[in-house]
Amino acid sequence: MKNLQSLTLSLLLLLSLMISSCSAIASIFKAGMDVGIFLVIVVIIVIVFIVIKVTGNKE
Repeated sequence: MKNLQSLTLSLLLLLSLMISSCSAIASIFKAGMDVGIFLVIVVIIVIVFIVIKVTGNKE
């Protein structure tokens, strides 16, 4: 009976570690996606700014 309890405890510990590590990985990917979206927006703003500067003041 004691062997079964230690096995159950070990499995629960392993499962809890796997769930928390998956959660950590998911949050890392979510943060990476947020940074990627931010960088795309910055690049688009820079391109629009350059286009306006190049085509803007031709009188």
